[in-house]
Amino acid sequence: MIAIIDYGVGNLRSVYRSFEVVAAPLGIAVDIIDHPTDFTHWKAVVLPGQGAFGDSVDNLRRQGFETPLLEFVQAGLPLLGICVGMQMLFDESEEMGQHEGLHLIPGKVRRFPANMIDPMRSERTLRVPQIGWNQLLRRQDDALLADVPTGSYAYFAHSYYCDAAEPNAVLAMTDYGIEYPSIVRYRNAWGIQPHPEKSHNVGLHILGNFMKMVTTEEMVTG
Repeated sequence: MIAIIDYGVGNLRSVYRSFEVVAAPLGIAVDIIDHPTDFTHWKAVVLPGQGAFGDSVDNLRRQGFETPLLEFVQAGLPLLGICVGMQMLFDESEEMGQHEGLHLIPGKVRRFPANMIDPMRSERTLRVPQIGWNQLLRRQDDALLADVPTGSYAYFAHSYYCDAAEPNAVLAMTDYGIEYPSIVRYRNAWGIQPHPEKSHNVGLHILGNFMKMVTTEEMVTG
């Protein structure tokens, strides 16, 4: 019922194991797909990611996943991007040059500014990449965040952030020197910047919400 795309990048197995944990009580099958196919045979698709944007999107395209993935989204079916998988949903990234994204969410992926000040310790400069726990500050309700209180902590590891051009696409923000979108949704494409597979109960709860949303078809594609 759920397809996770294996395009040769990053944290596939840990994401798969986390989905298995939340899928088992719901009786949902989770498949790893390592070749282009008609994704409309599945009820939802997950695009994981880890590493550099350019390498990731190049692998996705070189292996032929882009067209069937876009056709799946155009059919109104739900897609969830995780970490770099979320970033690839945007129009472009400036990570190590300019790279074209999938154009599913308006906006651009940018590097964190240099010399950002820690809001908790004004004398300390924040490191880039951001590695560790930070808060999800909810901006609007969505089935993906059902029963996830604002201020919940998730685990992050990234040097680039998504600058959403559509404010209504932002479900949650995170403050790391600047406030940036950490969970997004535009039509039937969702994205989560932190690693849910490393975010313990909060991460599993978000993945469980995605599963429930898919099985009960609690989504609006407009």
